[in-house]
Amino acid sequence: MVKVFAAVLITAVIMIVVFQFIDPNVSSTVVGGNASTTLVSGATNSISVSISGEVTRPGTYILEPNTTLGDLISLASGATSNADDAAYDTSYLLEDSLSFYIAPKYNNSDVCSMDPIVKVNINADDEAQLQTVSGIGSSAAKAIVSYRGSKGKFGRIEDVKKVSGIGNATFEKIKNYIRLR
Repeated sequence: MVKVFAAVLITAVIMIVVFQFIDPNVSSTVVGGNASTTLVSGATNSISVSISGEVTRPGTYILEPNTTLGDLISLASGATSNADDAAYDTSYLLEDSLSFYIAPKYNNSDVCSMDPIVKVNINADDEAQLQTVSGIGSSAAKAIVSYRGSKGKFGRIEDVKKVSGIGNATFEKIKNYIRLR
């Protein structure tokens, strides 16, 4: 009995050491537009992009340039059934070090809810409509409309952080209540 216990203990210690060197995130690459799961180590022509929210496998992925958000979502095993497709653009061309949040359609904390989350369109709604979101006051709403007028439409919901007065804390508060279209 002591020998079995010692063998199990030694095996457990070895496994702990081995797992410390394994990256828990799956690194992926897109080859010729087709998604394949492979490790890209030391690749000089690759980009690293993170995805979170309503995807099956959130994480950081290593991809080839000229990859779209749709390719990234596919590599993350697809969007969940709760993903709000009006809050992201699958044709968005990825750039190195970007992160994407796929917002939910329904409130995750209310499993009985049949009503979708009421959202504002940061690319089209006026100041008054934008202010209906808690966290977007009159100055932030004016700044969003002004930014949109001078820089064009937002390509991803994270771009709202480029607006003066909207930082990470405000984005975390409003990210489930904004959409692109």
